[in-house]
This record gives sequence, C-alpha cells and structure tokens, in this order.
Amino acid sequence: MNIALLGYGRMGKEIEKIALSRNHVITHKISEDIASYDFTNVDVAIDFSIPSAAFQNITHCIKQQVPVISGTTGWLEKYDEVVQMCETEKGAFIYASNFSLGVNIFFEMNAYLAKMMSQMEDYNISLEEIHHTKKLDAPSGTAITLAEGIMQHTNYTDWKLDKAENENEIPIVAKRIPEVPGTHEITYTSAIDTISIKHEAHNRQGFALGAVVAAEWIQEKTGVFSMKDVLNI
Repeated sequence: MNIALLGYGRMGKEIEKIALSRNHVITHKISEDIASYDFTNVDVAIDFSIPSAAFQNITHCIKQQVPVISGTTGWLEKYDEVVQMCETEKGAFIYASNFSLGVNIFFEMNAYLAKMMSQMEDYNISLEEIHHTKKLDAPSGTAITLAEGIMQHTNYTDWKLDKAENENEIPIVAKRIPEVPGTHEITYTSAIDTISIKHEAHNRQGFALGAVVAAEWIQEKTGVFSMKDVLNI
C-alpha cells in the first residue's frame, strides 16, 4: 500500500515506522501546502498535520479520489463539509480524535459507565486530560469525544474547559506537561466514594498503529467511517 503522510512531525514519523514495518511504502512526507503534489499513485493519505491545514489536506485528497485517515483535531467546525464532499465525490474518509486501539475500547467503557451512572444523582463528574506541551488544542479531541459519550447517556448537555458554570456541564481540566503522550481520566465523585476510569498512553506507537490499521481497512471502500467500524465494536 502506498501512503502519503500529511504532516511529518512526531506522529508522522511514528506512523512511518509502523507503516514500513508492515511492508507499506511511504510516497510523500508533506508538511507544507499539498496543492502542487501529484497523488496518482497514492492508495491512502494519513493526515496528522495542524488544525489550520487539515481541512485543505482532506478535501484535496477526496477530490483526487484518495481515501483519507485524519487524526488532526481542532478543525471540526468544517467536519460536515467534509462529509458532504465525501458523499458527492464518492470518497472514503475516517476521522478519529484518537486512533489508539486501547483508547477506542476506552470510549466504549466510558459510554457503558455513563449509562450505569445516569441514575446516580449523588455523583458529580469530572474529566481530566494531560498531554505534551506541543499539543496545540485544549481540551484534546479525545477528551471532547469522551465528554460527548457521557452526554449521550446522561443529563449533561455540554462541557466546559477548566470549570463548569452549571450542573449540566462536564468540567474538563487540560494539563500540558513535557513528554506526556496522552492521559485521560473520568471521575465520578460522591460524599461516600469515588469511581474513576483511566487510560494512559506510554508512547505514540498505539496512535500510529491504529492509524495504519484504519488505512489498511479503508481500502476499496467509499463513505465516511469511524474506528468503531474498523474495530467492529
């Protein structure tokens, strides 16, 4: 499989290692404007660029009939435009706030716990995420996905960075500490006890592996998918 890497930072380099170990070919390593690049021989593009470049990267590939795997966060106000373009162009696209296979299992655990806790009025919920200091957005896309999973099954209707302003908001604390790949913890606290679930990444390999697995899975498909489709969960 021929892969174009859109964004060749730390994640791009990690994806390259995983892809090569699985006998794929890296055709492009792009960290600038991609408009002038020929993607004729590209089977799939993996986008881990920056928020300001993601939308252009994704739409450029879809117009060239190149499936796109995107893990860039901070651009989702244009997500619906990408979905519409993908349908119009009969393209293929997967966005995930986190491609780690373990994190996607964690998403399911989070939703299941939220269902169980939805009737427990004595518990207050909080969410904390910790990432490296070079992460540009806060809270993380993963934290937002976790908050959305909770909102689907409880009376919470929104999230708020740092401190909730009313009882219907989930407070998300975002910390930036050097060399932390990613930690997410959901906590339910009452006067009696505390219940928490936590995912802690030890390195970036899990994110990279998940992105490559998604790229392998999307071959010969059209439509907009998620990691739930990839993992059949």
